[in-house]
Amino acid sequence: MKVLLQRVTRAAVRVDGETVGSIGPGLLVLLGVEQGDDKADAEYLADKAAELRIFPDDEGKMNRSVEDAGGELLVVSQFTLAASTRRGRRPSYSRAAPPELAVPLYEKFTAHLRGRGLRVAEGVFQAMMEVELVNDGPVTVLLDPPPSREKR
Repeated sequence: MKVLLQRVTRAAVRVDGETVGSIGPGLLVLLGVEQGDDKADAEYLADKAAELRIFPDDEGKMNRSVEDAGGELLVVSQFTLAASTRRGRRPSYSRAAPPELAVPLYEKFTAHLRGRGLRVAEGVFQAMMEVELVNDGPVTVLLDPPPSREKR
């Protein structure tokens, strides 16, 4: 599972010109589910996203999490994060999980965040989406995989 976090002052996602999810200050979360990912991976990475200290404290140091800061999250599925670009000029997406496996893990990720009391907005799985954001900082972080997955 690949999770890319972008600290934002605001973000929105549109499908067919209609806004389907939007947030104020918080995190835009781009989530790519890969072959072999499981519910434990989704929970671990959701906890990491909620707890990662990338928001400023009163002294301007990155010491607060999105939870601490009272921020929101906009989670957008993005299978292209599973791309392999090692060979040729056309990315391979063979590591991306098929929808029947990816959707339940995407839903587990968002449900786990909501279970922590966070406000979570979403894009639409498999839709062509327009994502608009104002990156704050800019701060962009790619989460490391769970320790059990680091050697895949």
